[in-house]
Amino acid sequence: MAEFLLPSLAEVIRRFDLHANKSLGQHFLLDPSLLARIAASAGNLEGLNVIEVGPGPGGLTRALLETKAASVTAIEFDRRAVAAISALATTTNRLTIIEADAMKVDLASLVASPRTIVANLPYNIGTLLLVRWLQQAAAFQSMTLMFQLEVAERICAEPNTGAYGRISVLAQWLCKVAMLMRIPAGAFAPPPKVESALIQLTPLPEQPPLEDLKLMERLTATAFGQRRKMLRSALKPLGGEALCNEAGIDSSRRAETLRVEEFVKLMQRLKGRS
Repeated sequence: MAEFLLPSLAEVIRRFDLHANKSLGQHFLLDPSLLARIAASAGNLEGLNVIEVGPGPGGLTRALLETKAASVTAIEFDRRAVAAISALATTTNRLTIIEADAMKVDLASLVASPRTIVANLPYNIGTLLLVRWLQQAAAFQSMTLMFQLEVAERICAEPNTGAYGRISVLAQWLCKVAMLMRIPAGAFAPPPKVESALIQLTPLPEQPPLEDLKLMERLTATAFGQRRKMLRSALKPLGGEALCNEAGIDSSRRAETLRVEEFVKLMQRLKGRS
């Protein structure tokens, strides 16, 4: 792609009146060198069909097109942004732009395998999108995603820390999780109030059936819904002390102290009861 023929990202924003919409959680990255680093952090994309959600003015889209990815599919809800990146589609046959709500589309049905996700996610729906994608983690080679730093830290958190919670367990049960880089607020336009971070989730070879996933979602939501309480109380709706005893787990512990594999034991006992 001959990027030198393209207008600057600042010019794209001006031309299409693409001021960041707070209600859409938009914060744009405009530094080409940083965008290139983010694309490179996704690893070797050769032969992969890349999915980008929320491309905005197309900075990361350009960087992804500079890799050896087989294709890039950009999913954008904001019509202004769709118009803004349409010029890119005239420079290459590797870019597809889909105007849609990412919360309502099935990425696996839209994009052929092998597929990967690389995205600077809208802040307001980032966690919701991740939970949705985790339900079909086997469909992706990897997910390289930008979140607010606090959210990224929760996803990567270890037990016995304040950040450890439901999303930590779900993500680490299904994927290998790694923090790749922190991004200062000043790198964005407009700058958010907090730092951001890029993380990568690589789905594990063995993925549980949907039935187990639904049970784990229910179990972790119940356990962390009252995280200050002992498991015997927090898990009372699911069997409480009896469930813990069956799994060989001390019911006086709190959810934040349990390792992922201990949650798996609880889930398996819960499954045995159904």
